[in-house]
This record gives sequence, structure tokens and C-alpha cells, in this order.
Amino acid sequence: MPESVRKVSDITRFSTSGIKFANLYRYFCSLTPAENVIELGTCVGISTRYLSTKTIGQLYTLEGSSELQMVAMREPKPSNTEFVLGQINTTLPQILDQIQKLDFALIDANHTYEGTIFAFNTLLRTTHSKTIFAIGDIHWSLEMEKAWSEIKLHPEVKLTFDFYECGIVFFDYTGEKTDLILDI
Repeated sequence: MPESVRKVSDITRFSTSGIKFANLYRYFCSLTPAENVIELGTCVGISTRYLSTKTIGQLYTLEGSSELQMVAMREPKPSNTEFVLGQINTTLPQILDQIQKLDFALIDANHTYEGTIFAFNTLLRTTHSKTIFAIGDIHWSLEMEKAWSEIKLHPEVKLTFDFYECGIVFFDYTGEKTDLILDI
């Protein structure tokens, strides 16, 4: 098998969130109005299916690979979900132009500093006080560590939870700006 070809089972094992974190994302999504939910990085659609169970309105899931998107769209397809194919720097602004406010976002696609900060800053334009972001793989590389540190310092961010594998970002918190490191 050529090096550029990966088995779906390998992608699922190494590139998707496990059940614990898929449930965590679903839980935090449920704390929002969940009218408009965005997932950056569909991969094979596991987190998509978890998020769709709590999405009351529309879930937009963005993926850059047509091969992965085909796997993610296998039956049964989650209801209330729009699968969007293309590069995030192009498709995300187009989706945000369609919605007035964003309730929940899972940023788990481009695991670079530039990609993560682009997604965060672009998503900010449609946030409100009840919006929650989940950011995958915050300690995966030095670039992701840098992006996570910058996000925590952003003036609109009031509370962050660091679960090591992911970070949760709140824009509404009555206390002083707080960063908590938690274990689950």
C-alpha cells in the first residue's frame, strides 16, 4: 500500500476524538442554545454524530478531504447536518455570512498555529455571551501550545478549561478571567 494511502481504521484510531471527548463536546454543546453549531474537521464523522444529537438548529461540519467526507456521510446520516467540503479559510467565512450568531464550535481541523488562530478569530465575529468553543489537541505541538496560550489571553475569553486533549473556551463568566486545568 502506498504511503499516501491510509486505512479508514487507522484514521479513526489516530485522528478522531475518542468516546470520552466526543461526549464532552456534546455536553458543552448542550449548554448553549445549539441553534448554530460548527465543527471544523469532520474527519470520519464520529464527533459530528455526537454533536448532531444536541444541535437544535443546524450543524455545519467542514472537511477539506473529499475522501474523508464520503466516509463521514455514510448512512445513517445525522439529521440537521450540512456537510461542507473545502478549505476552511474559504468555507468558514461563507458559512458565517449565512448565520447571525454561533452557539458552539469545535475547532479540530488544521492543527497549526496559523490555522487555529484563523479559525478562532474568524468564529469570534458571530459569538455571543453564551457561545462555547472546544479546541482539539491544544498540547499536540508547540504551535498548538502557542495558539492555546494566545486564545486564553484574548480579551473576550473569560474562562477556559484545559482537559489536556482539548480546551474549552467560555465568553461569559462573572468571575475574574480564569484558566482551569482539569482531568476527566
